[in-house]
Amino acid sequence: MNRHLLALAVATAALLTRLADGIAGAVRARATAGAATPERGDVPGWVMITLMSAGLVAVIWVLADDWLRQLFQQAVDRVSGP
Repeated sequence: MNRHLLALAVATAALLTRLADGIAGAVRARATAGAATPERGDVPGWVMITLMSAGLVAVIWVLADDWLRQLFQQAVDRVSGP
């Protein structure tokens, strides 16, 4: 089961990397096509950072789902009492 989750996490990370590269390239091409000034900020970089952050959250969530659920339940039990 863990091998399947790891394979899913790796595939998700690879897909998100390809998607981020494609979006960053498209945004960069569009931003420079009609640019009045050569400096328009680093939009492709921020797009890539956002997508990679979302990918990392998804991968961590897949790998640590059971542990996070247990941790949350323990915290709720401690607050609410027996």
